[in-house]
Amino acid sequence: MATPPLAARETVSDTRFFGHPRGLATLFFTEMWERFSYYGMRAILILFMAAPVSRGGLGFDAATAGVIYGLYTSMVYLISVPGGWVADRIFGQRRAVLYGGILIILGQLSLGLPKLPFFYLGLGLLVAGTGLLKSNVSTIVGQLYAEGDVRRDAGFSIFYMGINLGAFIAPLAVGYVGQRINWNLGFMLAGFGMTIGVIQYVLGRKYLGTAGLHPVPAETPEARAKVRRTALLGMAVAVLLIGAPLILQAAGIIHITAALIGGANGVLLLAVTVAVFGSLLASKEWTPLERKRLIAVIALFIASMLFWSAYEQAGSTLTLLADRSTDNSFFGIPFPSSWYQSLDAIYVIVFAPMFAYLWIRLGRYDPSTPLKFAIGLVLVGIGFAIIAIGAVRASAGIKISPWWLFATYFVQVCGELCLSPVGLSVISQLAPKKVAGLMMGVWFLSISLGDYIAGLFGSAYEKYSPQALFSIVAAITIVLGLILLLLVRSIKRLMAL
Repeated sequence: MATPPLAARETVSDTRFFGHPRGLATLFFTEMWERFSYYGMRAILILFMAAPVSRGGLGFDAATAGVIYGLYTSMVYLISVPGGWVADRIFGQRRAVLYGGILIILGQLSLGLPKLPFFYLGLGLLVAGTGLLKSNVSTIVGQLYAEGDVRRDAGFSIFYMGINLGAFIAPLAVGYVGQRINWNLGFMLAGFGMTIGVIQYVLGRKYLGTAGLHPVPAETPEARAKVRRTALLGMAVAVLLIGAPLILQAAGIIHITAALIGGANGVLLLAVTVAVFGSLLASKEWTPLERKRLIAVIALFIASMLFWSAYEQAGSTLTLLADRSTDNSFFGIPFPSSWYQSLDAIYVIVFAPMFAYLWIRLGRYDPSTPLKFAIGLVLVGIGFAIIAIGAVRASAGIKISPWWLFATYFVQVCGELCLSPVGLSVISQLAPKKVAGLMMGVWFLSISLGDYIAGLFGSAYEKYSPQALFSIVAAITIVLGLILLLLVRSIKRLMAL
């Protein structure tokens, strides 16, 4: 039997956090506060952009707000790819998480300043910070466990509860402050949450052993030099991608519009996806088993992308429906429309233990990962079919009951519990050890593409009726889920777990 990594050997007998390594608590609260920051600002982002200037908003139309929303949320996860590579090769996951948290704090504080340039600067800092933190904190979780440790999936489930605890609290707190008091104060509250997360992370790093502490050592001086050249080239490309359009705009050669930005973002995401998977498959350093598992990752990647393209409309089309076409009162008590975004999280907190218990009780009949992905896709489609029925009245200009959104989010969360925590766990097992951080970043790239597509649906909200838009989403996801169902056995053979 292979000797487990040092980090795993240090924690294999550690059961101080509900039977898991104590370091899981540090990562649990780091991720909880990062998600508080992210979901807090996401709860009010599109509402802030679409709100009239007289109400403290930016006064953007739905098309512009949708494109910027999709650009931001997709770039957050896209940057997880270079964020994972930088951690693997230069910083180590431990420092990458710390640097990411600091950038997130600065980004939220920038959004709290009432000037448009600070708004765009804040989004940029949040993209960079989340790209460094998000994938790498998940990678460290995986490194707390030795290969074959039966606690791994349960550990990721506990970690996932931290994600949803932050996601539940955030819209309630940040949404209320943003919508009812001041948008900028809402963003600052989100930054305050990340500050707490960074402080407890620094104080709790001692419980992580050596997990995520060191980057993968370069095998030769030439390899080390290649890493430095790649990092410098990446920085140059980033500066070029950002700076060139601004220079051309200033020179009057092009006119930057929301549609142009959205199109360029789509091309970039597609190019990065093809380049990443192309380079991974072209590499000759993998064993036959690792190569088959990479192919399995591609299939699961596509399913994940399709799932999140529907699910992440919670912050775009479903938020616009909630704000404009829903009677936002419960038993006669009014509440901010952003509060609906807490439903996903509270459903996860309540039902995740039930799903975890269900998988255990099923024993050898526990559905495989590909089957769970197919079920997740079908369920998210059924959720949109439900809201499409409710949107019939909304399309006629009649406010609908909040129960339609309650039901939609419930069904979609059942789909999420079949796919998301399972995805984090399986990627930590399928990824070749040399590129563990990069592969977790690649996994978040699927969410990036999904968020981009969700933003496109958001930008089309004023062009089509809600009923038509939601019906299209429902049909696509259900049909593709059924197609994935037919491929389950083939993907299982490739995974060889």
